[in-house]
Amino acid sequence: MEELWPPPPPEVAEAIRSVCQRLLADAEALVDAVTRSTRRVPYNPAVLTDASLGEEDRELNRSDLVQWLTSNIQRPGQRVEPYLGPRITAYIGDLAARGIAPDFAEGWRAALGLGWRRWLEECTAHCADRELLVGVLDVSAKSMFQYALDSVATLREASLAAAMGNADAEAISLIQMIASGAPMSEDFAEGRLRYRMARWHVGLVLWVDDPGQQGALDHATASLRSADADRSTLVARASATSRWIWLSGAETPDLHPAEKIVTTADDVRVAAGRPGRGLDGFRSSHQDALAAQALIVRLGSDRRFTAYADVELIDALTKDRASARRFVVHTLGPLAEADPALRQALLTYVQCGFNTTRAAANLYAHRNTVERRVSRANELSVVKVENNPTHVAAALLVLDIAPEVMTAGPS
Repeated sequence: MEELWPPPPPEVAEAIRSVCQRLLADAEALVDAVTRSTRRVPYNPAVLTDASLGEEDRELNRSDLVQWLTSNIQRPGQRVEPYLGPRITAYIGDLAARGIAPDFAEGWRAALGLGWRRWLEECTAHCADRELLVGVLDVSAKSMFQYALDSVATLREASLAAAMGNADAEAISLIQMIASGAPMSEDFAEGRLRYRMARWHVGLVLWVDDPGQQGALDHATASLRSADADRSTLVARASATSRWIWLSGAETPDLHPAEKIVTTADDVRVAAGRPGRGLDGFRSSHQDALAAQALIVRLGSDRRFTAYADVELIDALTKDRASARRFVVHTLGPLAEADPALRQALLTYVQCGFNTTRAAANLYAHRNTVERRVSRANELSVVKVENNPTHVAAALLVLDIAPEVMTAGPS
């Protein structure tokens, strides 16, 4: 790659190297901030509503940041060549397959605004000498902004190449049109997708956290296809790490095979929508499944199987981790950090219609034990279960799904 400016003097180079090393140690927090910033700009909504694509988008931001920082540690202040590794290349291909063309330039503009401010803060805090500071900012500005230009050009070229070489884009595009509510007849959709629409549907999202686990994902998808000969299955490769699946039948499809998958495939997670009939059911169940997946990813939960019908209220309450933590703390108080057995007993008691005998059976515990735990849990809770069982149960469910939410920050 052609150099466009001379290398900096040794003292400037050493200052740039030192600042990059400090920022690299805090890279994940900076990536989160950049990702939040880029998602505020006009962007294709499919990337914002699909949790798997969202994670790959964050990985793209992380890759860009680490590439610039590590290159400036090795060759301070010089031009940095963009790097598209296998994971980012696969992500660009997934976007192309779904007809998504993000505005990379607009995303980079937002990222640069935040990144340059953070760079200024770090440089001014650690460069006491004015002449040194001017030299550092002068050469690092050239490197950073040229890197943005080179990266946008590289991403556009990769997107164009992926779009020209993708044979599945038409089917994915049609599925997205249905999912977005575009007017379409059932007969037309059936003919193009070879999947019967005038039946009951359940939408699923199967996903893994690491592209290296695609083998487990494909095996789980094949298992789900063959689990029931009386129903139809439609599978779409949504991304390198996720598959969209629809199950259909004359009656509501059974979800037990999908639940069983997570007990046999350690790396695979499943989100399921509520059942629906016809084209509208196909669409709404898929949207539910995407929302359930987004909830699990957003809260950092390790839950393996999630049905949206079970977490719809939690989804509405937890659009961000900080809000979820506030709700839990203000509702449960000391109970939020008490013995998990107390919370489980109270949650089960509420879910069993305040029937201690049923709760004891579900918990495989003695009735007296459950009574004591429920009583103690209610004592610790700020909001008492008899005063607002809905809020108490919702807060308990948040912790059941994502206990890590208590580390989200101040309430």
